[in-house]
Amino acid sequence: MKELGIEARAIAKYVRISPLKVRRVASLLKGKSVKEAEALLGLLSTKAAAIIKNVLKSAVANATNNHNMNPDRLVVKNVIVDMGPSLKRFRPRAMGRAYRIRKPSSHITVILEEV
Repeated sequence: MKELGIEARAIAKYVRISPLKVRRVASLLKGKSVKEAEALLGLLSTKAAAIIKNVLKSAVANATNNHNMNPDRLVVKNVIVDMGPSLKRFRPRAMGRAYRIRKPSSHITVILEEV
């Protein structure tokens, strides 16, 4: 007998893309089946879609190998995108000034559950 409320997850940390850009794609996936989500991510031509697709595949592998879940019955429960550390760089500007350039990173978590 399977346990209730069991979920599988995969996390990608320190991904060099802005969390805002990833959240735009992640909001489309919540509540969809894994097959629907993979098809949708395959159609999108953004860097964020390719990254989330890899994390989704990893979560499916974790579900099948670690929790003995059926991959055909998996649903995307949630996609969480958190801010990672930012790389700080400086750019020379007029009159000897320097402007800070922030290069953000993201932590992406995909959580799956079996229906």
